[in-house]
Amino acid sequence: MPGDPWQKAFLDYSGTSFIELLRQAAPEFLPGRLEIPRAQTDALSAPHGTTVLALRYRDGVIMAGDRQASEGYQVASRRIEKIFKTDDLSGVGIAGAAGPAMEMARLFQTELEHYEKVEGENLSLDGKANRLGQMIRMNLPMAMQGLVVVPIFAGFDERAGVGRLFKYDVTGGRYEETDYFAQGSGGKDARDSLKKRFKRDLTRDEAVRVAIEALIDAADEDLGTGGPDLVRNILPSVKTITRSGFSDAPEDEVRRHCETILNDRSRL
Repeated sequence: MPGDPWQKAFLDYSGTSFIELLRQAAPEFLPGRLEIPRAQTDALSAPHGTTVLALRYRDGVIMAGDRQASEGYQVASRRIEKIFKTDDLSGVGIAGAAGPAMEMARLFQTELEHYEKVEGENLSLDGKANRLGQMIRMNLPMAMQGLVVVPIFAGFDERAGVGRLFKYDVTGGRYEETDYFAQGSGGKDARDSLKKRFKRDLTRDEAVRVAIEALIDAADEDLGTGGPDLVRNILPSVKTITRSGFSDAPEDEVRRHCETILNDRSRL
């Protein structure tokens, strides 16, 4: 029987997929296992993370997100983190229902760590993107109940020597974008901004500014997206992924770009 402790004692831990192991040992922890009574689905309200983006630049990929989570017409959190490191060379930006999205990001981290420990090497970037698509597909029952999770995945492809980024649909369909993409309630406004400012071979400094400006543009048009709050020191979250690894953009650098952009606009 699935819940038999003797069966769990003899599970095969040598497989490369932690999700398959979880399916055998504790399927209740897999995405999409939450069952919500139909009578409660209309009243269901959960914090949603809004507006994450990724764009390629000369040395890799920039990922960025605003810090606000919304719940209906209210602010659920002003300091939520939406960009997560999944391994040394990749990251995921979450948009949608915040709780399931963060749970999926953590499970994805464990999935990649498990593969590396079993195989002794990292999964290819395409392999990572495919694994994430499978996890999103597993969340489909919850998505049908309103708890939609649609992330952005990006990383540095060591084999190709370039940064790459992927978007997904609610069924787990995977689509690679060549230059940039933004997801979430302010995604369209951020994409419009990126379309105007993106160019090939951006330097790191230019790419960080383009990403922050796109988030500020999204915050101007979308109620769910939070703009920079220099008084409370609430700034966009900005990460870089290069051949050297995944790293945070320093806070003083992000603040400098925010101040420059806002000051330039105040003089218009």
